[in-house]
Amino acid sequence: MSEFYDALETRDPAVREAALCAALAAQVAAAQRTPAFAEILRGVDAAAITSRAALAQLPVTRKSALLERQKAQRAQDPFGGFSAIGWRNLGMARTARRVFQSPGPIYEPEGHDADYWRFARALHAAGFRAGDLVHNSFSYHLTPAGLMLETGAQALGCTVFPGGVGNTELQLQAMVELRADGYAGTPSFLRIVLEKADEAGLALPALRKASVGGEAFPAALRDQLRARGIEAYQNYGTADLGLIAYETAAREGLVLDEGVIVEIVRPGTGEPVAEGEVGEVVVTPLNRDYPLVRFGTGDLSAILPEHCPTGRTHTRIKGWMGRADQTAKVRGMFVHASQVADVLKRHAELSRARLVIEGEMANDRMTLRAEAVTRPEGLAAAVAASVRDITKLRCDVQLEVPGTLPNDGKVIEDLRQIN
Repeated sequence: MSEFYDALETRDPAVREAALCAALAAQVAAAQRTPAFAEILRGVDAAAITSRAALAQLPVTRKSALLERQKAQRAQDPFGGFSAIGWRNLGMARTARRVFQSPGPIYEPEGHDADYWRFARALHAAGFRAGDLVHNSFSYHLTPAGLMLETGAQALGCTVFPGGVGNTELQLQAMVELRADGYAGTPSFLRIVLEKADEAGLALPALRKASVGGEAFPAALRDQLRARGIEAYQNYGTADLGLIAYETAAREGLVLDEGVIVEIVRPGTGEPVAEGEVGEVVVTPLNRDYPLVRFGTGDLSAILPEHCPTGRTHTRIKGWMGRADQTAKVRGMFVHASQVADVLKRHAELSRARLVIEGEMANDRMTLRAEAVTRPEGLAAAVAASVRDITKLRCDVQLEVPGTLPNDGKVIEDLRQIN
């Protein structure tokens, strides 16, 4: 049995990059045929978007903007003009196989391609193979999570038990009686099931593998599962994008999926950061049915150097490192990460900045810690004036030596005590 899902995983990186960039123009053109991106990308020559540098010039579309458009157009188009597929009453020539609802609510379409969400690759890396019985405890209700993993498992030739969420005792009974080979679901629910098994004196000797996602997967829990003979690997995806990255046997970060172009950008902006710097994960999936371009996930991560020791040659990311969509309310005013970015744009002397909010609610004080490459006289006062102009709030400015601020992607740090 091959360790790799297909030959794409071991391509020469230059060949992969050329193929991804070659697909960009067609992806942007497909997006421009939807009403939403026809507006967002108005005036963009799709044929010219053939490199990451060109892609980085396009605006980032974040989930909040997608939700706003969907809400505004709910009566005419529940997808807000972002989807190229739908059903007859929407006037769509191409049909969706399913439509899902995520919190918001946000509606997502599913096309007809086999393994539409591309999760077979993650399951294969986690050790799943044809003939395995997969106990799937991701939700089958409203959201696509359950079917994401089910269609991926079926693409591998696995049999699936659709456990869904809840009903812990019944799910445990099925795992014992059907002798499931593997588990798909959140890591916390797997822990709950195993604890129930211990309480009931039940054994799960066949369960040896797991693909987990949807929440953080701490190393301590991974080691607890390994002690029970279960090797669990993370998958990272969203309802909008499908699979983004997956863990391998190397246990060194997550390898990017072959069907997405991923950038790491400075939170609140669309500006790519240097390799290794923490920023927001922005994804362009090569999907003509739901042709999102530069979709901001709101998740923080960073690019890891070199390639996976397993031989997979695609880029690796560190995994989920927190949320990028940072907002705070100070003296009745909302402050956003994008406003901190706007301050940086006004002052070429600054490289990075972090807005620190301290004190107690209703007695707040803000300090902008800014790394300054050069420090001309009056810079701190000028930066403070920019902060006040942009946020309408007073702020102290503390100039720092480049490299002083932590590399954690945090742009707004709220240290206030809430009584």
